[in-house]
Amino acid sequence: DSLLLETGFLAVLVAPLRLLGGGSSAWRPHDTVTFWGVRWLLFRLMFASGVVKLTSRCPTWWGLTALTYHYETQCIPTPGAWLAHQLPMWFQKLSVVATYVIEVAVPLLFFAPLRRLRLFAFYCQVLLQVLIILTGNYNFFNALTIVLALSLLDEEHVGCWLGRPRKRHSSAWPPSLGSVLATLLELSTYGLLLYWTVRYFSLEFNWDKKLLDSKVAFTYHEFTTWLRTVTLPLVGVAFLSLSWEILVAMYRCACTRGCFWKFWATLQWAIMATATMSLFAVSLVPFTYIDHESNGKLWPGIHQMFGAVERFQVVNSYGLFRRMTGVGGRPEVILEGSYDGHSWTEIEFMYKPGNVSAAPAVVAPHQPRLDWQLWFAALGPHQGSPWFSALVLRLLQGQPDVIRLVQTDESQYPFHARPPTFLRAQLYKYWFTSPSEASSGPAPWWRRQHVQEFFPSVSLGDPRLESLLSQHGLKDKPPLRHRADAVLPRFLSSVRRLCQPFSGPTLLWSLYLVAATAGLLRALARRARWGSPPARHKGPRERGERNGVRGTEGARGTEGSRGTEGARPEGRHGNKRKK
Repeated sequence: DSLLLETGFLAVLVAPLRLLGGGSSAWRPHDTVTFWGVRWLLFRLMFASGVVKLTSRCPTWWGLTALTYHYETQCIPTPGAWLAHQLPMWFQKLSVVATYVIEVAVPLLFFAPLRRLRLFAFYCQVLLQVLIILTGNYNFFNALTIVLALSLLDEEHVGCWLGRPRKRHSSAWPPSLGSVLATLLELSTYGLLLYWTVRYFSLEFNWDKKLLDSKVAFTYHEFTTWLRTVTLPLVGVAFLSLSWEILVAMYRCACTRGCFWKFWATLQWAIMATATMSLFAVSLVPFTYIDHESNGKLWPGIHQMFGAVERFQVVNSYGLFRRMTGVGGRPEVILEGSYDGHSWTEIEFMYKPGNVSAAPAVVAPHQPRLDWQLWFAALGPHQGSPWFSALVLRLLQGQPDVIRLVQTDESQYPFHARPPTFLRAQLYKYWFTSPSEASSGPAPWWRRQHVQEFFPSVSLGDPRLESLLSQHGLKDKPPLRHRADAVLPRFLSSVRRLCQPFSGPTLLWSLYLVAATAGLLRALARRARWGSPPARHKGPRERGERNGVRGTEGARGTEGSRGTEGARPEGRHGNKRKK
């Protein structure tokens, strides 16, 4: 959600409803400046996500064994997570090494002067996000990260995707000094990246076992020293990169034709450059959270600026998968209901693991909030999740809106006829099964073990439930009264009634398909309108070739008239012209 807020604010600068563009979709001189802000957000997201895995001192990340637990202990796994969990240990370790390289080392190439290095960084980030999408349900997060990574591309590369003809680059031999130096710099970068990966992760091929061994070859102190050394220089590199983009954009504004349009372009440049530079300065505070010593060295005015805008969350700190949870097994809360207090029936949720024979769900880009929060609730006692008492109360009351959060199809809810009299919750540990555990019948996806009671058995009016609700201020309150002629609440209620029969993923994918279809139709209409290139003026020779003999005679007549004015020297160029 924090990433979505910050990206939404940047979108206002990148594409402000075309207000500053006069309704035109043409490229504007300051576009590179605002797109740099998107690139900076991507850098902060990826670099911090890689760094916090090591600064957290989590033994699974330092031992390169984190992915052996991650696939089965993440919030909502996918069927692909089960397959990835079966991979051998050496491959899991190598995958962690690749994660470090993509999240810590490759983001440094986001500001590289060579476009091929930026393209390499782009495809590394896309590869990582696609693999995460295949093995985990992280709602819109991965798709949003890929959108941010598009800021690493240029118009020429995107044009290749869209089928536009590629620009012809000169293939002169010998190549120029600049191209040779660029190629050497690119190859040196790849070589250093490979060398440092082999050195600092002790990559070594074991010929006896025919596998690739790896381990961390540096200490926590060495890593924190390196981090303290590079944090502020990285800020300096980013400042120089932004300053360069601002100067280039100013030069483009100066090259704009017409006094009015030059003034208009300069005004837009000044507004967007100021906004981007201010956003960059404010973002330095959350970025330097990765090293507190560097954070303390920032100018006090920057801290004051951040304090003034912090509540709007236009800039945030990031750090994904800081510590690996569920090392001893995936904790899972299972709700149970009963009419008599003796015979209990489990309540199945749509997305979270429950039934050991049910395949993991695929719900991205939907975010099932209740299933997601139940994963966090299982990490501690129920007192740490006060909302859980309110969930129990609503299920005991049989409130339809809450039941639809559990099961969209109410017939799948075991107490759809009437609410349960008693509710309780049990805590289990879940593990993925292995292929060897398959029996003659349908193979289960999970195996589980009961741990303890998570929430005691309660009913409506139970003193324990009433005490918990009163303690956290969750007692029933009178509903808010809306005006009878309020249009927005009535409109939202109508939309909600229309959407009730459908699940969240179905609704989201339907909206995406409608938007994609509209965009495709719009592109086809534009191509039909402007796709045919204007007729090029034909010279005498071309007209002669098209018109046949008569045109040839005309061409010869033209040659003759030229010859009367003055003979041109014959030779290689003359023969080519004749041919």
